Amino acid sequence: MADKTPENCATGRRKTSVARVRLNPGTGKWKVNGRDAKDYFPTKALIDYIEQPMKLTDTLSKHDVWAQVSGGGVVGQAGALRHAIARALTHADLSLKEVLKNSGCLTRDPRMKERKKSGRPGARKRYQFSKR
Repeated sequence: MADKTPENCATGRRKTSVARVRLNPGTGKWKVNGRDAKDYFPTKALIDYIEQPMKLTDTLSKHDVWAQVSGGGVVGQAGALRHAIARALTHADLSLKEVLKNSGCLTRDPRMKERKKSGRPGARKRYQFSKR
């Protein structure tokens, strides 16, 4: 049986998006749903956001990132990917946990869309009141 390189897997979530990440020792290649990360995420701000955990720990060029993201929109998927990368980095090296925790990368963002209530047009909006 061939020796496998150690890989660190993790799952991250944001809104309704879920990201599954594998970190392998490598040169810093990124694949998101089979595409390059710079092709998948449309803006530089989102790229910087998902790279934040690796920049904080100075591991950007030490790992190859393979990610599978689903659900939600592009911004939610970026948040889920950032969360998953931070969790995978702590699996790889436990000494990085304090830096990532203090920066907020390990915290799952709990904000979700509020559900629509019956008898209303939205979650909180009400139909126009008519006195007569």
